[in-house]
Amino acid sequence: MSPDAVKQKLVDQYTEIAQLAGGLAHEIKNPLSTIRLNMELLAEDFRDSEAPRDRRAMRKIDLVQRECQRLQDMLDGFLDFAKVRRLKLEPSDLNVQVTQVLDFFRPKAQEGRIEVVDYLSSDLATVLLERESFHGAMLNLVLNAQQAMPEGGQLVIRTYNTARGVALDLIDTGCGMDAETQAHAFDAFYSTKGGGSGLGLPTTRKIIEAHGGQITLQSEVGCGTQFTIALPVPPRLPGDGVRTIYLPAANRG
Repeated sequence: MSPDAVKQKLVDQYTEIAQLAGGLAHEIKNPLSTIRLNMELLAEDFRDSEAPRDRRAMRKIDLVQRECQRLQDMLDGFLDFAKVRRLKLEPSDLNVQVTQVLDFFRPKAQEGRIEVVDYLSSDLATVLLERESFHGAMLNLVLNAQQAMPEGGQLVIRTYNTARGVALDLIDTGCGMDAETQAHAFDAFYSTKGGGSGLGLPTTRKIIEAHGGQITLQSEVGCGTQFTIALPVPPRLPGDGVRTIYLPAANRG
């Protein structure tokens, strides 16, 4: 068997596993919904009671409800990670996308005592983006930065041209990551956060790579973290410049 045939066989096997896992996740959501509904009904029965036994039961119900929500969030995250995306890439101004995310984030930043500083290049080259998915990927990075600065800090966002395209840096002054965390940060289901799904960064990387770009990180414990997104500048496109590509359900890493 040729190397290409072996590679294709592995890809097909991996895709099949991803599809099976996605189907299993969908099947789990059905009984989970039943459990959540019945726990809500039980909570209504016990919520207004002051009896010690009922108070103990209510605490257990609250615990089960929190775990059900955590499982629901994990399943939703996995299905978002595994699904096939049809990306309609259009010529876009990266600065506009950055500004929209920051406008959304600023109220949260103020609540968390986070200073947002942006340095956006005035002569940035045009890139191809699927705006909704890219917005989600960038927002995930911004919210990660917020979680890394529970006592407040500074978030710097800058855009600039590079030899191969454009780049976007997100730099926080948070807790930083050790070497092991950095090595596994983009691995599916790897998380150092209590209750985290471990799918946020892998999904973000998947979206960035679907745009033909790359995402890297640098971090130091106690000093902060920098994520860098590098995007290519497309050649001149005929017509309206719209390209449609597919993001496969199963990407390694």
